[in-house]
Amino acid sequence: MSHIPIRNTNPPNQSDGNGKANILEDKLDPKVSIDMEAPEFKDFAKTMVDFIAEYLENIRERRVLPEVKPGYLKPLIPDAAPEKPEKWQDVMQDIERVIMPGVTHWHSPKFHAYFPTANSYPAIVADMLSGAIACIGFTWIASPACTELEVVMMDWLGKMLELPAEFLACSGGKGGGVIQGTASESTLVALLGAKAKKVKEVKELHPEWDEHTILGKLVGYCSDQAHSSVERAGLLGGVKLRSVQSENHRMRGAALEKAIEQDLAEGLIPFYAVVTLGTTNSCAFDYLDECGPVGNKHNVWIHVDAAYAGSAFICPEYRHLMKGIESADSFNFNPHKWMLVNFDCSAMWLKDPSWVVNAFNVDPLYLKHDMQGSAPDYRHWQIPLGRRFRALKLWFVLRLYGVENLQAHIRRHCNFAKLFGDLCVADSRFELAAEINMGLVCFRLKGSNERNEALLKRINGRGHIHLVPAKIKDVYFLRMAICSRFTQSEDMEYSWKEVSAAADEMEQEQ
Repeated sequence: MSHIPIRNTNPPNQSDGNGKANILEDKLDPKVSIDMEAPEFKDFAKTMVDFIAEYLENIRERRVLPEVKPGYLKPLIPDAAPEKPEKWQDVMQDIERVIMPGVTHWHSPKFHAYFPTANSYPAIVADMLSGAIACIGFTWIASPACTELEVVMMDWLGKMLELPAEFLACSGGKGGGVIQGTASESTLVALLGAKAKKVKEVKELHPEWDEHTILGKLVGYCSDQAHSSVERAGLLGGVKLRSVQSENHRMRGAALEKAIEQDLAEGLIPFYAVVTLGTTNSCAFDYLDECGPVGNKHNVWIHVDAAYAGSAFICPEYRHLMKGIESADSFNFNPHKWMLVNFDCSAMWLKDPSWVVNAFNVDPLYLKHDMQGSAPDYRHWQIPLGRRFRALKLWFVLRLYGVENLQAHIRRHCNFAKLFGDLCVADSRFELAAEINMGLVCFRLKGSNERNEALLKRINGRGHIHLVPAKIKDVYFLRMAICSRFTQSEDMEYSWKEVSAAADEMEQEQ
């Protein structure tokens, strides 16, 4: 690494000609390097790429759950940052010593918790380029490629799902897509757009009402199986959200309409409803074809949350599950869950983004530019101002895999779930707690919740596979999600043997 000179043109502590003392002294030691130069960066990066490939290709050999206790890391590193630069080789050596003991290996074929978080080599490389360009794409002029690639990628993705043309920028209408950080952000953004829309409508009908009065009457809806982020969106948006009782884990149109009519009778103002396609608990699908028309009838914004399951809609055989999508005002799913695009990449489409844009539009002079209005300024479509060049990940993945291979990836995971489900029902001690949907199996030991809590504790305590639980209507069960792109059929057999062995241990102890 070479020294970067910083020159002081005035003698130390001398006047700069304006009567002010120059207090900048050139104390830099020319022997001290303050930057990493390209040759060293190349060596460092190549070594890291080798490490990443070795880590991922051999990830199944690692214990999926760490055995460390809270606070494990602090004694392994100094109390303060180093005064002098260290060698990158020393940093590389410390990855295994400091970091890896505390990593839960989400991409292991033995990891079955939550839902998948996507990962692929093309997406990793795209993130490297995004980090190198390091633009903050809040306006078109801030980096035109950042905005324009996102517009096109969201159209590519929308066409893969066969979304209605009203959602696509290429249709020439109002609609378009944006990459949010998470589905939680999309839910909140949609809620705030719906809120702004309803407030404007009510003010036109009741000009004597102030905004505080209107906000106090707003009420939104979601299934009792909706993700906790929906409730959180209501808290952040300062509005009431009502939970609608599901039927067989799915929200029906009649139940939604009953809730809306009850609230109208009490003088409240329904404005927003979230329809979930692929719930977190059991991957159940609300009846969008029933709930959507109910929302349209009552002028309620319909937001579709398909965070996990939406990736499967690139497969024609699963598109029937989004029947009624034409009734939605906004739609969201996470390519970063199941479509091999690294976090963060949450795809959101709006039929009329103007309600969101107007709700978020703060336009200081320093962010204005001559091309405003000719392309989206995505800062108006999201909560934060700044944004990474996330469309690169979609572009790389869609080109280097192609639609056919992405479809094959989804189908493989769904088939692995069926295989695990077959192993489960073949054991008379177990039962399925819900229909097998997509890449998720919900199962339990027959008997009490306490038995199943003990089983899960034992399974995770063994450390060979990792599961998490859920509970619906006071029935506790275990969730087995297919998460890794490295998963093979023998991994399903291995995971089932772990479950079965844990059950055997419990029986022996009893």
